[in-house]
Amino acid sequence: MPHEMMAPIMFGALVVFLLLGYPVAFSLAANGIFFGLIGIELGLLKPELLQALPERVFGIMRNDTLLAIPFFTFMGLILERSGMAEELLDTIGQLFGAVRGGLAYAVVFVGALLAATTGVVAASVISMGLISLPIMLRYGYSPRLATGVIAASGTLAQIIPPSLVLIVLADQLGKSVGDMYQGAFIPGLTLAAFYLGYVLLISIIQPHAAPALPPPARTLRGWALAARAAISLVPPLTLIFLVLGTIFMGVATPTEGGAMGATGALALALARRRLGLSLLRQAMDATTKLTSFVIFILVGSTVFGLIFRAVDGDLWVENLLTTLPGGAMGFLIVVNLMVFLLAFFLDFFEIAFILIPLLAPVAAKLGIDLVWFGVMLGVNMQTSFMHPPFGFALFYLRSVAPREVKTSDIYWGAIPFVVIQLIMVSLVIALPQIVLHYKSDEVKREPGAIELQIPMPDAPAPPQETQKAETPGAARDDTDKASAEIEKALRQSR
Repeated sequence: MPHEMMAPIMFGALVVFLLLGYPVAFSLAANGIFFGLIGIELGLLKPELLQALPERVFGIMRNDTLLAIPFFTFMGLILERSGMAEELLDTIGQLFGAVRGGLAYAVVFVGALLAATTGVVAASVISMGLISLPIMLRYGYSPRLATGVIAASGTLAQIIPPSLVLIVLADQLGKSVGDMYQGAFIPGLTLAAFYLGYVLLISIIQPHAAPALPPPARTLRGWALAARAAISLVPPLTLIFLVLGTIFMGVATPTEGGAMGATGALALALARRRLGLSLLRQAMDATTKLTSFVIFILVGSTVFGLIFRAVDGDLWVENLLTTLPGGAMGFLIVVNLMVFLLAFFLDFFEIAFILIPLLAPVAAKLGIDLVWFGVMLGVNMQTSFMHPPFGFALFYLRSVAPREVKTSDIYWGAIPFVVIQLIMVSLVIALPQIVLHYKSDEVKREPGAIELQIPMPDAPAPPQETQKAETPGAARDDTDKASAEIEKALRQSR
């Protein structure tokens, strides 16, 4: 087998494994080991290459940034059962109840608050589906609008910090989680504003689809309502400051912020007298499952990546993507289309661990700012939760929706919000400044490079600033150096 054919055959075999329905983590690892042994047998690779695998696996386990995943997952699961979402939805629903679409506005508003405190899509969608969907249907809301706005608002946890997606993307891109959070903040809030605008449009065009609450249902008015709203907003705003405020001010790293958020969630559940042994056991079990799922996929992608790079797969992908017509803009169009299509079949973790290590070097070579690139992909991958028929948010909502809600209503209700998310991807590409505000200095771009200015990569930081913020993937530096030396020696020997 010619050496240059190994990479495309290896990538094609991975696609076949995934289409056959094999678990992604084991497909990645088995594919890497299988083609590694073939390469050794054919004399294309040396057995010493596999010596890098143990250190790479231990490098993943030593990565402090990934500790933020169990912290934020645990925080979200505790908050889901603490009653905060229920109280918020009730209060904000009363606040907006007098206007058409008021309950839908409340769902978007609470979805954004839950996204900024939990960072977990399942917790947000299930909470709002259980609490608000029966009420919206009872007062005459269209099932498509009600289910669509609940599913879409729940997926705001994908892009509004502290998002698990942004943590994974930052780690895979080798960028700071804090920078990724700051860059995604405005796009996340803008997306929530677009959802509100869609509800407003529906309430004008189809008033019967989003009616106001009848007067008997509005039990709180005046000062009583204002006081209730102020009291209800204190816990989530406090948690947002504990997590995001400390990260943005540089007081805490994202991992430390996640730990403080988890502690705050426990304190909130304890104050509401809902913290018990059963709740803790459920939250810890779910957190362990999700974290193990992520780590196994990351280990599998590491095995695959080592062999794939050893057969010059990274160079094959780079040549394939850099020769696309249109330069950087052509690359962005193809990548976004690829991610959108893969999101029909793959979870965002799977997309991040398989594609991002292949795309990041190409984006850097084309002069694209990697934080901006990560936020753009994060908005795009948000659609993976909303795609009919495999969107996970739709599955979560179907599991808690009343029987009278048809599955077709959930699917059709999600489509307008998927379109809104794609519009947001286009906006991030057209207006990179909404992400690049994370930079303290003025962003300089080479004039006339392309029609839509693509953000340029960061300038190298001075040595004294390199330890200022937590750098994702830093714990794997020694491992990557050792692996790189082995791969370099093998390439030179060929």
